[in-house]
Amino acid sequence: MLSLTGKVAIVTGAAQGMGAEHARTFVELGARVAITDVRREEGTALAKELGTEAEFFELDVTDPDQWAEVVAGVADKWGPATVLVNNAGVPGPVVHTADLAIDDYLRTIAVDQHGTFFGMRAVIPGMAGAGGGSIVNIASVAGFAHVRHVPNAAYTAAKFAVRGLTRAAAMEYGDHGVRVNCVLPGPVLTPMLAQGSATEAAMKAVGNSVVMKRCAQPREVSNLVAFLASDAASFITGADHFVDGGQAAGW
Repeated sequence: MLSLTGKVAIVTGAAQGMGAEHARTFVELGARVAITDVRREEGTALAKELGTEAEFFELDVTDPDQWAEVVAGVADKWGPATVLVNNAGVPGPVVHTADLAIDDYLRTIAVDQHGTFFGMRAVIPGMAGAGGGSIVNIASVAGFAHVRHVPNAAYTAAKFAVRGLTRAAAMEYGDHGVRVNCVLPGPVLTPMLAQGSATEAAMKAVGNSVVMKRCAQPREVSNLVAFLASDAASFITGADHFVDGGQAAGW
């Protein structure tokens, strides 16, 4: 059975949706988990639900100073983080490029791209100093190919960048025992998907765009994230890993 016993994990955007499922899965597999999010009430409730092996840390991923505080707080409680899951993200507005407000573009880039960079920058020194670890960056199939009929330049640009950051860090820190991988989910039944596809008909259309004719459950993504975080993936780094029900196969 897959085990994360002894791992100290930081999961961003973990108060709800896919991030919360990552946190649950990690605790079930034996990890100690820092649940980080800007949603204090939901994050605190989840930490209470998961018990003594989880704790909530408030974190705005766009703030490098908050990152430093969280990394230090986790190290004080459990020791240096050996796993980072850069999950926090916003969907970005679904509008054509020429209609995209500059502030909306910059906000999406700040959370989805800069937040990933700030997280790796904050965690890698301690992780490398502890002998290594695993970073899992959550991108999207939209970071592999722009989703047809869904105008979303900001999100697409940010998720392409996450893949580039993943490769750069993997190349730079592999000899320090730090593995860095990228997970590219297709449509997942989370609040963020609902935010971008508000109607039941729209949600059904999203599911029909997938070879398997449905959206993923969050646990189906978390299972892959947990594998990449574990020692079972000890020779895997710098790679894209799709969990999209075959959505990208036909692009």
